[in-house]
Amino acid sequence: MKIGFIFITLILISKAGKTERSWQSFDRAGYYSVMAAGDIARIDSVLSVLQREAPKEKEAYEGALLMKKAGLLSRPKEKLAVFKSGARKLETALAGDSSNAEYHFLRLIIQEHAPGVVHYNKDVEKDTQVIYKSFKSLSPVVQKAVVDYSKHSKTLREKALNG
Repeated sequence: MKIGFIFITLILISKAGKTERSWQSFDRAGYYSVMAAGDIARIDSVLSVLQREAPKEKEAYEGALLMKKAGLLSRPKEKLAVFKSGARKLETALAGDSSNAEYHFLRLIIQEHAPGVVHYNKDVEKDTQVIYKSFKSLSPVVQKAVVDYSKHSKTLREKALNG
């Protein structure tokens, strides 16, 4: 039994190591996987990659991840500070490129899950319409993320994306 426990522990450690190594460079599909999973350690790992690589979408990606992370924190004051920091980054990215449908998608994800107390839900309908209108022009990776998200979204419908 002791050998079985050691074996399982070694497998888990090796898988954890692979997860960390996979975030040595930015990967958009992996980014959306982390957004869906909601694991603070994985979010922090992606945030550190974004700091090193600085893709052009950095502000939007960081902002959405920070707001996602805020929902996973336990202290209310810290939650609010991290959420506001992320909101500033995402809204700055949107102000700089208001036609970017991926940014609207990131904001929609957050808006649908943000607690009412933060009042971050005013653009749900606008974001939904931008996503529908621009869906076919999104990269295949982002299209897949949108379709996957639409399966449990309050506003996005997979059928409307393909129509």
